[in-house]
Amino acid sequence: MIIVRSPLRITLGGGGTDLPSYYEEFGGSLISAAIDKYVYITLHKPFKKGYFIKYSKIEEVDDIMQIHHPIIREALRSLGFEKDDLEITCMADIPAGTGLGSSGSFTTALIKALYSFKNQLIHPQQLAEQACEIEINKLKEPIGKQDQYIAAYGGITCFTFQKNGQVEAAPLKINKEIQYDLEDNLLLFFTGYSRAASSILGEQKEKTEKNDGTMVANLHFVKDIGLKSKKALEEGDLVEFGKLMNVHWEHKKKRSSNMSNKEIEDWYDLALKNGAIGGKLIGAGGGGFLMFYAKDKIALRHAMFKAGLEEIRFRFDFEGTRVVIQ
Repeated sequence: MIIVRSPLRITLGGGGTDLPSYYEEFGGSLISAAIDKYVYITLHKPFKKGYFIKYSKIEEVDDIMQIHHPIIREALRSLGFEKDDLEITCMADIPAGTGLGSSGSFTTALIKALYSFKNQLIHPQQLAEQACEIEINKLKEPIGKQDQYIAAYGGITCFTFQKNGQVEAAPLKINKEIQYDLEDNLLLFFTGYSRAASSILGEQKEKTEKNDGTMVANLHFVKDIGLKSKKALEEGDLVEFGKLMNVHWEHKKKRSSNMSNKEIEDWYDLALKNGAIGGKLIGAGGGGFLMFYAKDKIALRHAMFKAGLEEIRFRFDFEGTRVVIQ
């Protein structure tokens, strides 16, 4: 039995500039942080022949091409598992479609498990590249590279997306005190909505590829806000970081009419009146988690709880995708 876990993530700045439609023309940059909420993949060789896949559905097939789950099918094909009998099970701490990068975490965990099955090592860079190859190039998902890379590397990491497709990763330069303050004062609340990121990101991809002036200018601005957020964090100015989150959110909403709704806006305004300095919706938008940087955590928690939102507490993960049992 092989068990692999891969962390989910939150974006601290520059989100959206990791899509090929943007970085291939202008270069992208963002800060991402892995958190201690995970996607788990278990893999072992069954006594019966075939492929036994268990996620939100159950599949039992004789041939790889009969597998309905696209990521599992393409991962097995890409890594040459056509002649192996396998049982694969997926579990997660938080459901998919909530903006925390679960698809990228799932793919990196699956690839890591398949390498472990062959008793082979894989570097985080290679792991992320293979996950992106499957999701972006083979399956043509209109997504970025952030999720796969932060899942593979872990930590609080600055990524630079070069025009030629290369990705550079470097840890954010903050001390332990600032790290702990950031953990203590970043609060996540579930909106109750889940959604597929592809619909909103597809709109961004289409407009960017058509060189839509408004969309491109918006992403330029968000990239600049991400760089300012990096500076604020590394200088230990967390209040400024919180204010920049608010600026980021105001511009992020302009990318799509489906990014937010009245209920989300009401919750956001309530948070700002009850202890939050700034915040944003995590992920592509349309649902998932609201994240706030708080100056008064108690007041914010009370207000959100009264409004019916559940808080998910977290710490940062510095291990990335790893084998738990082999």
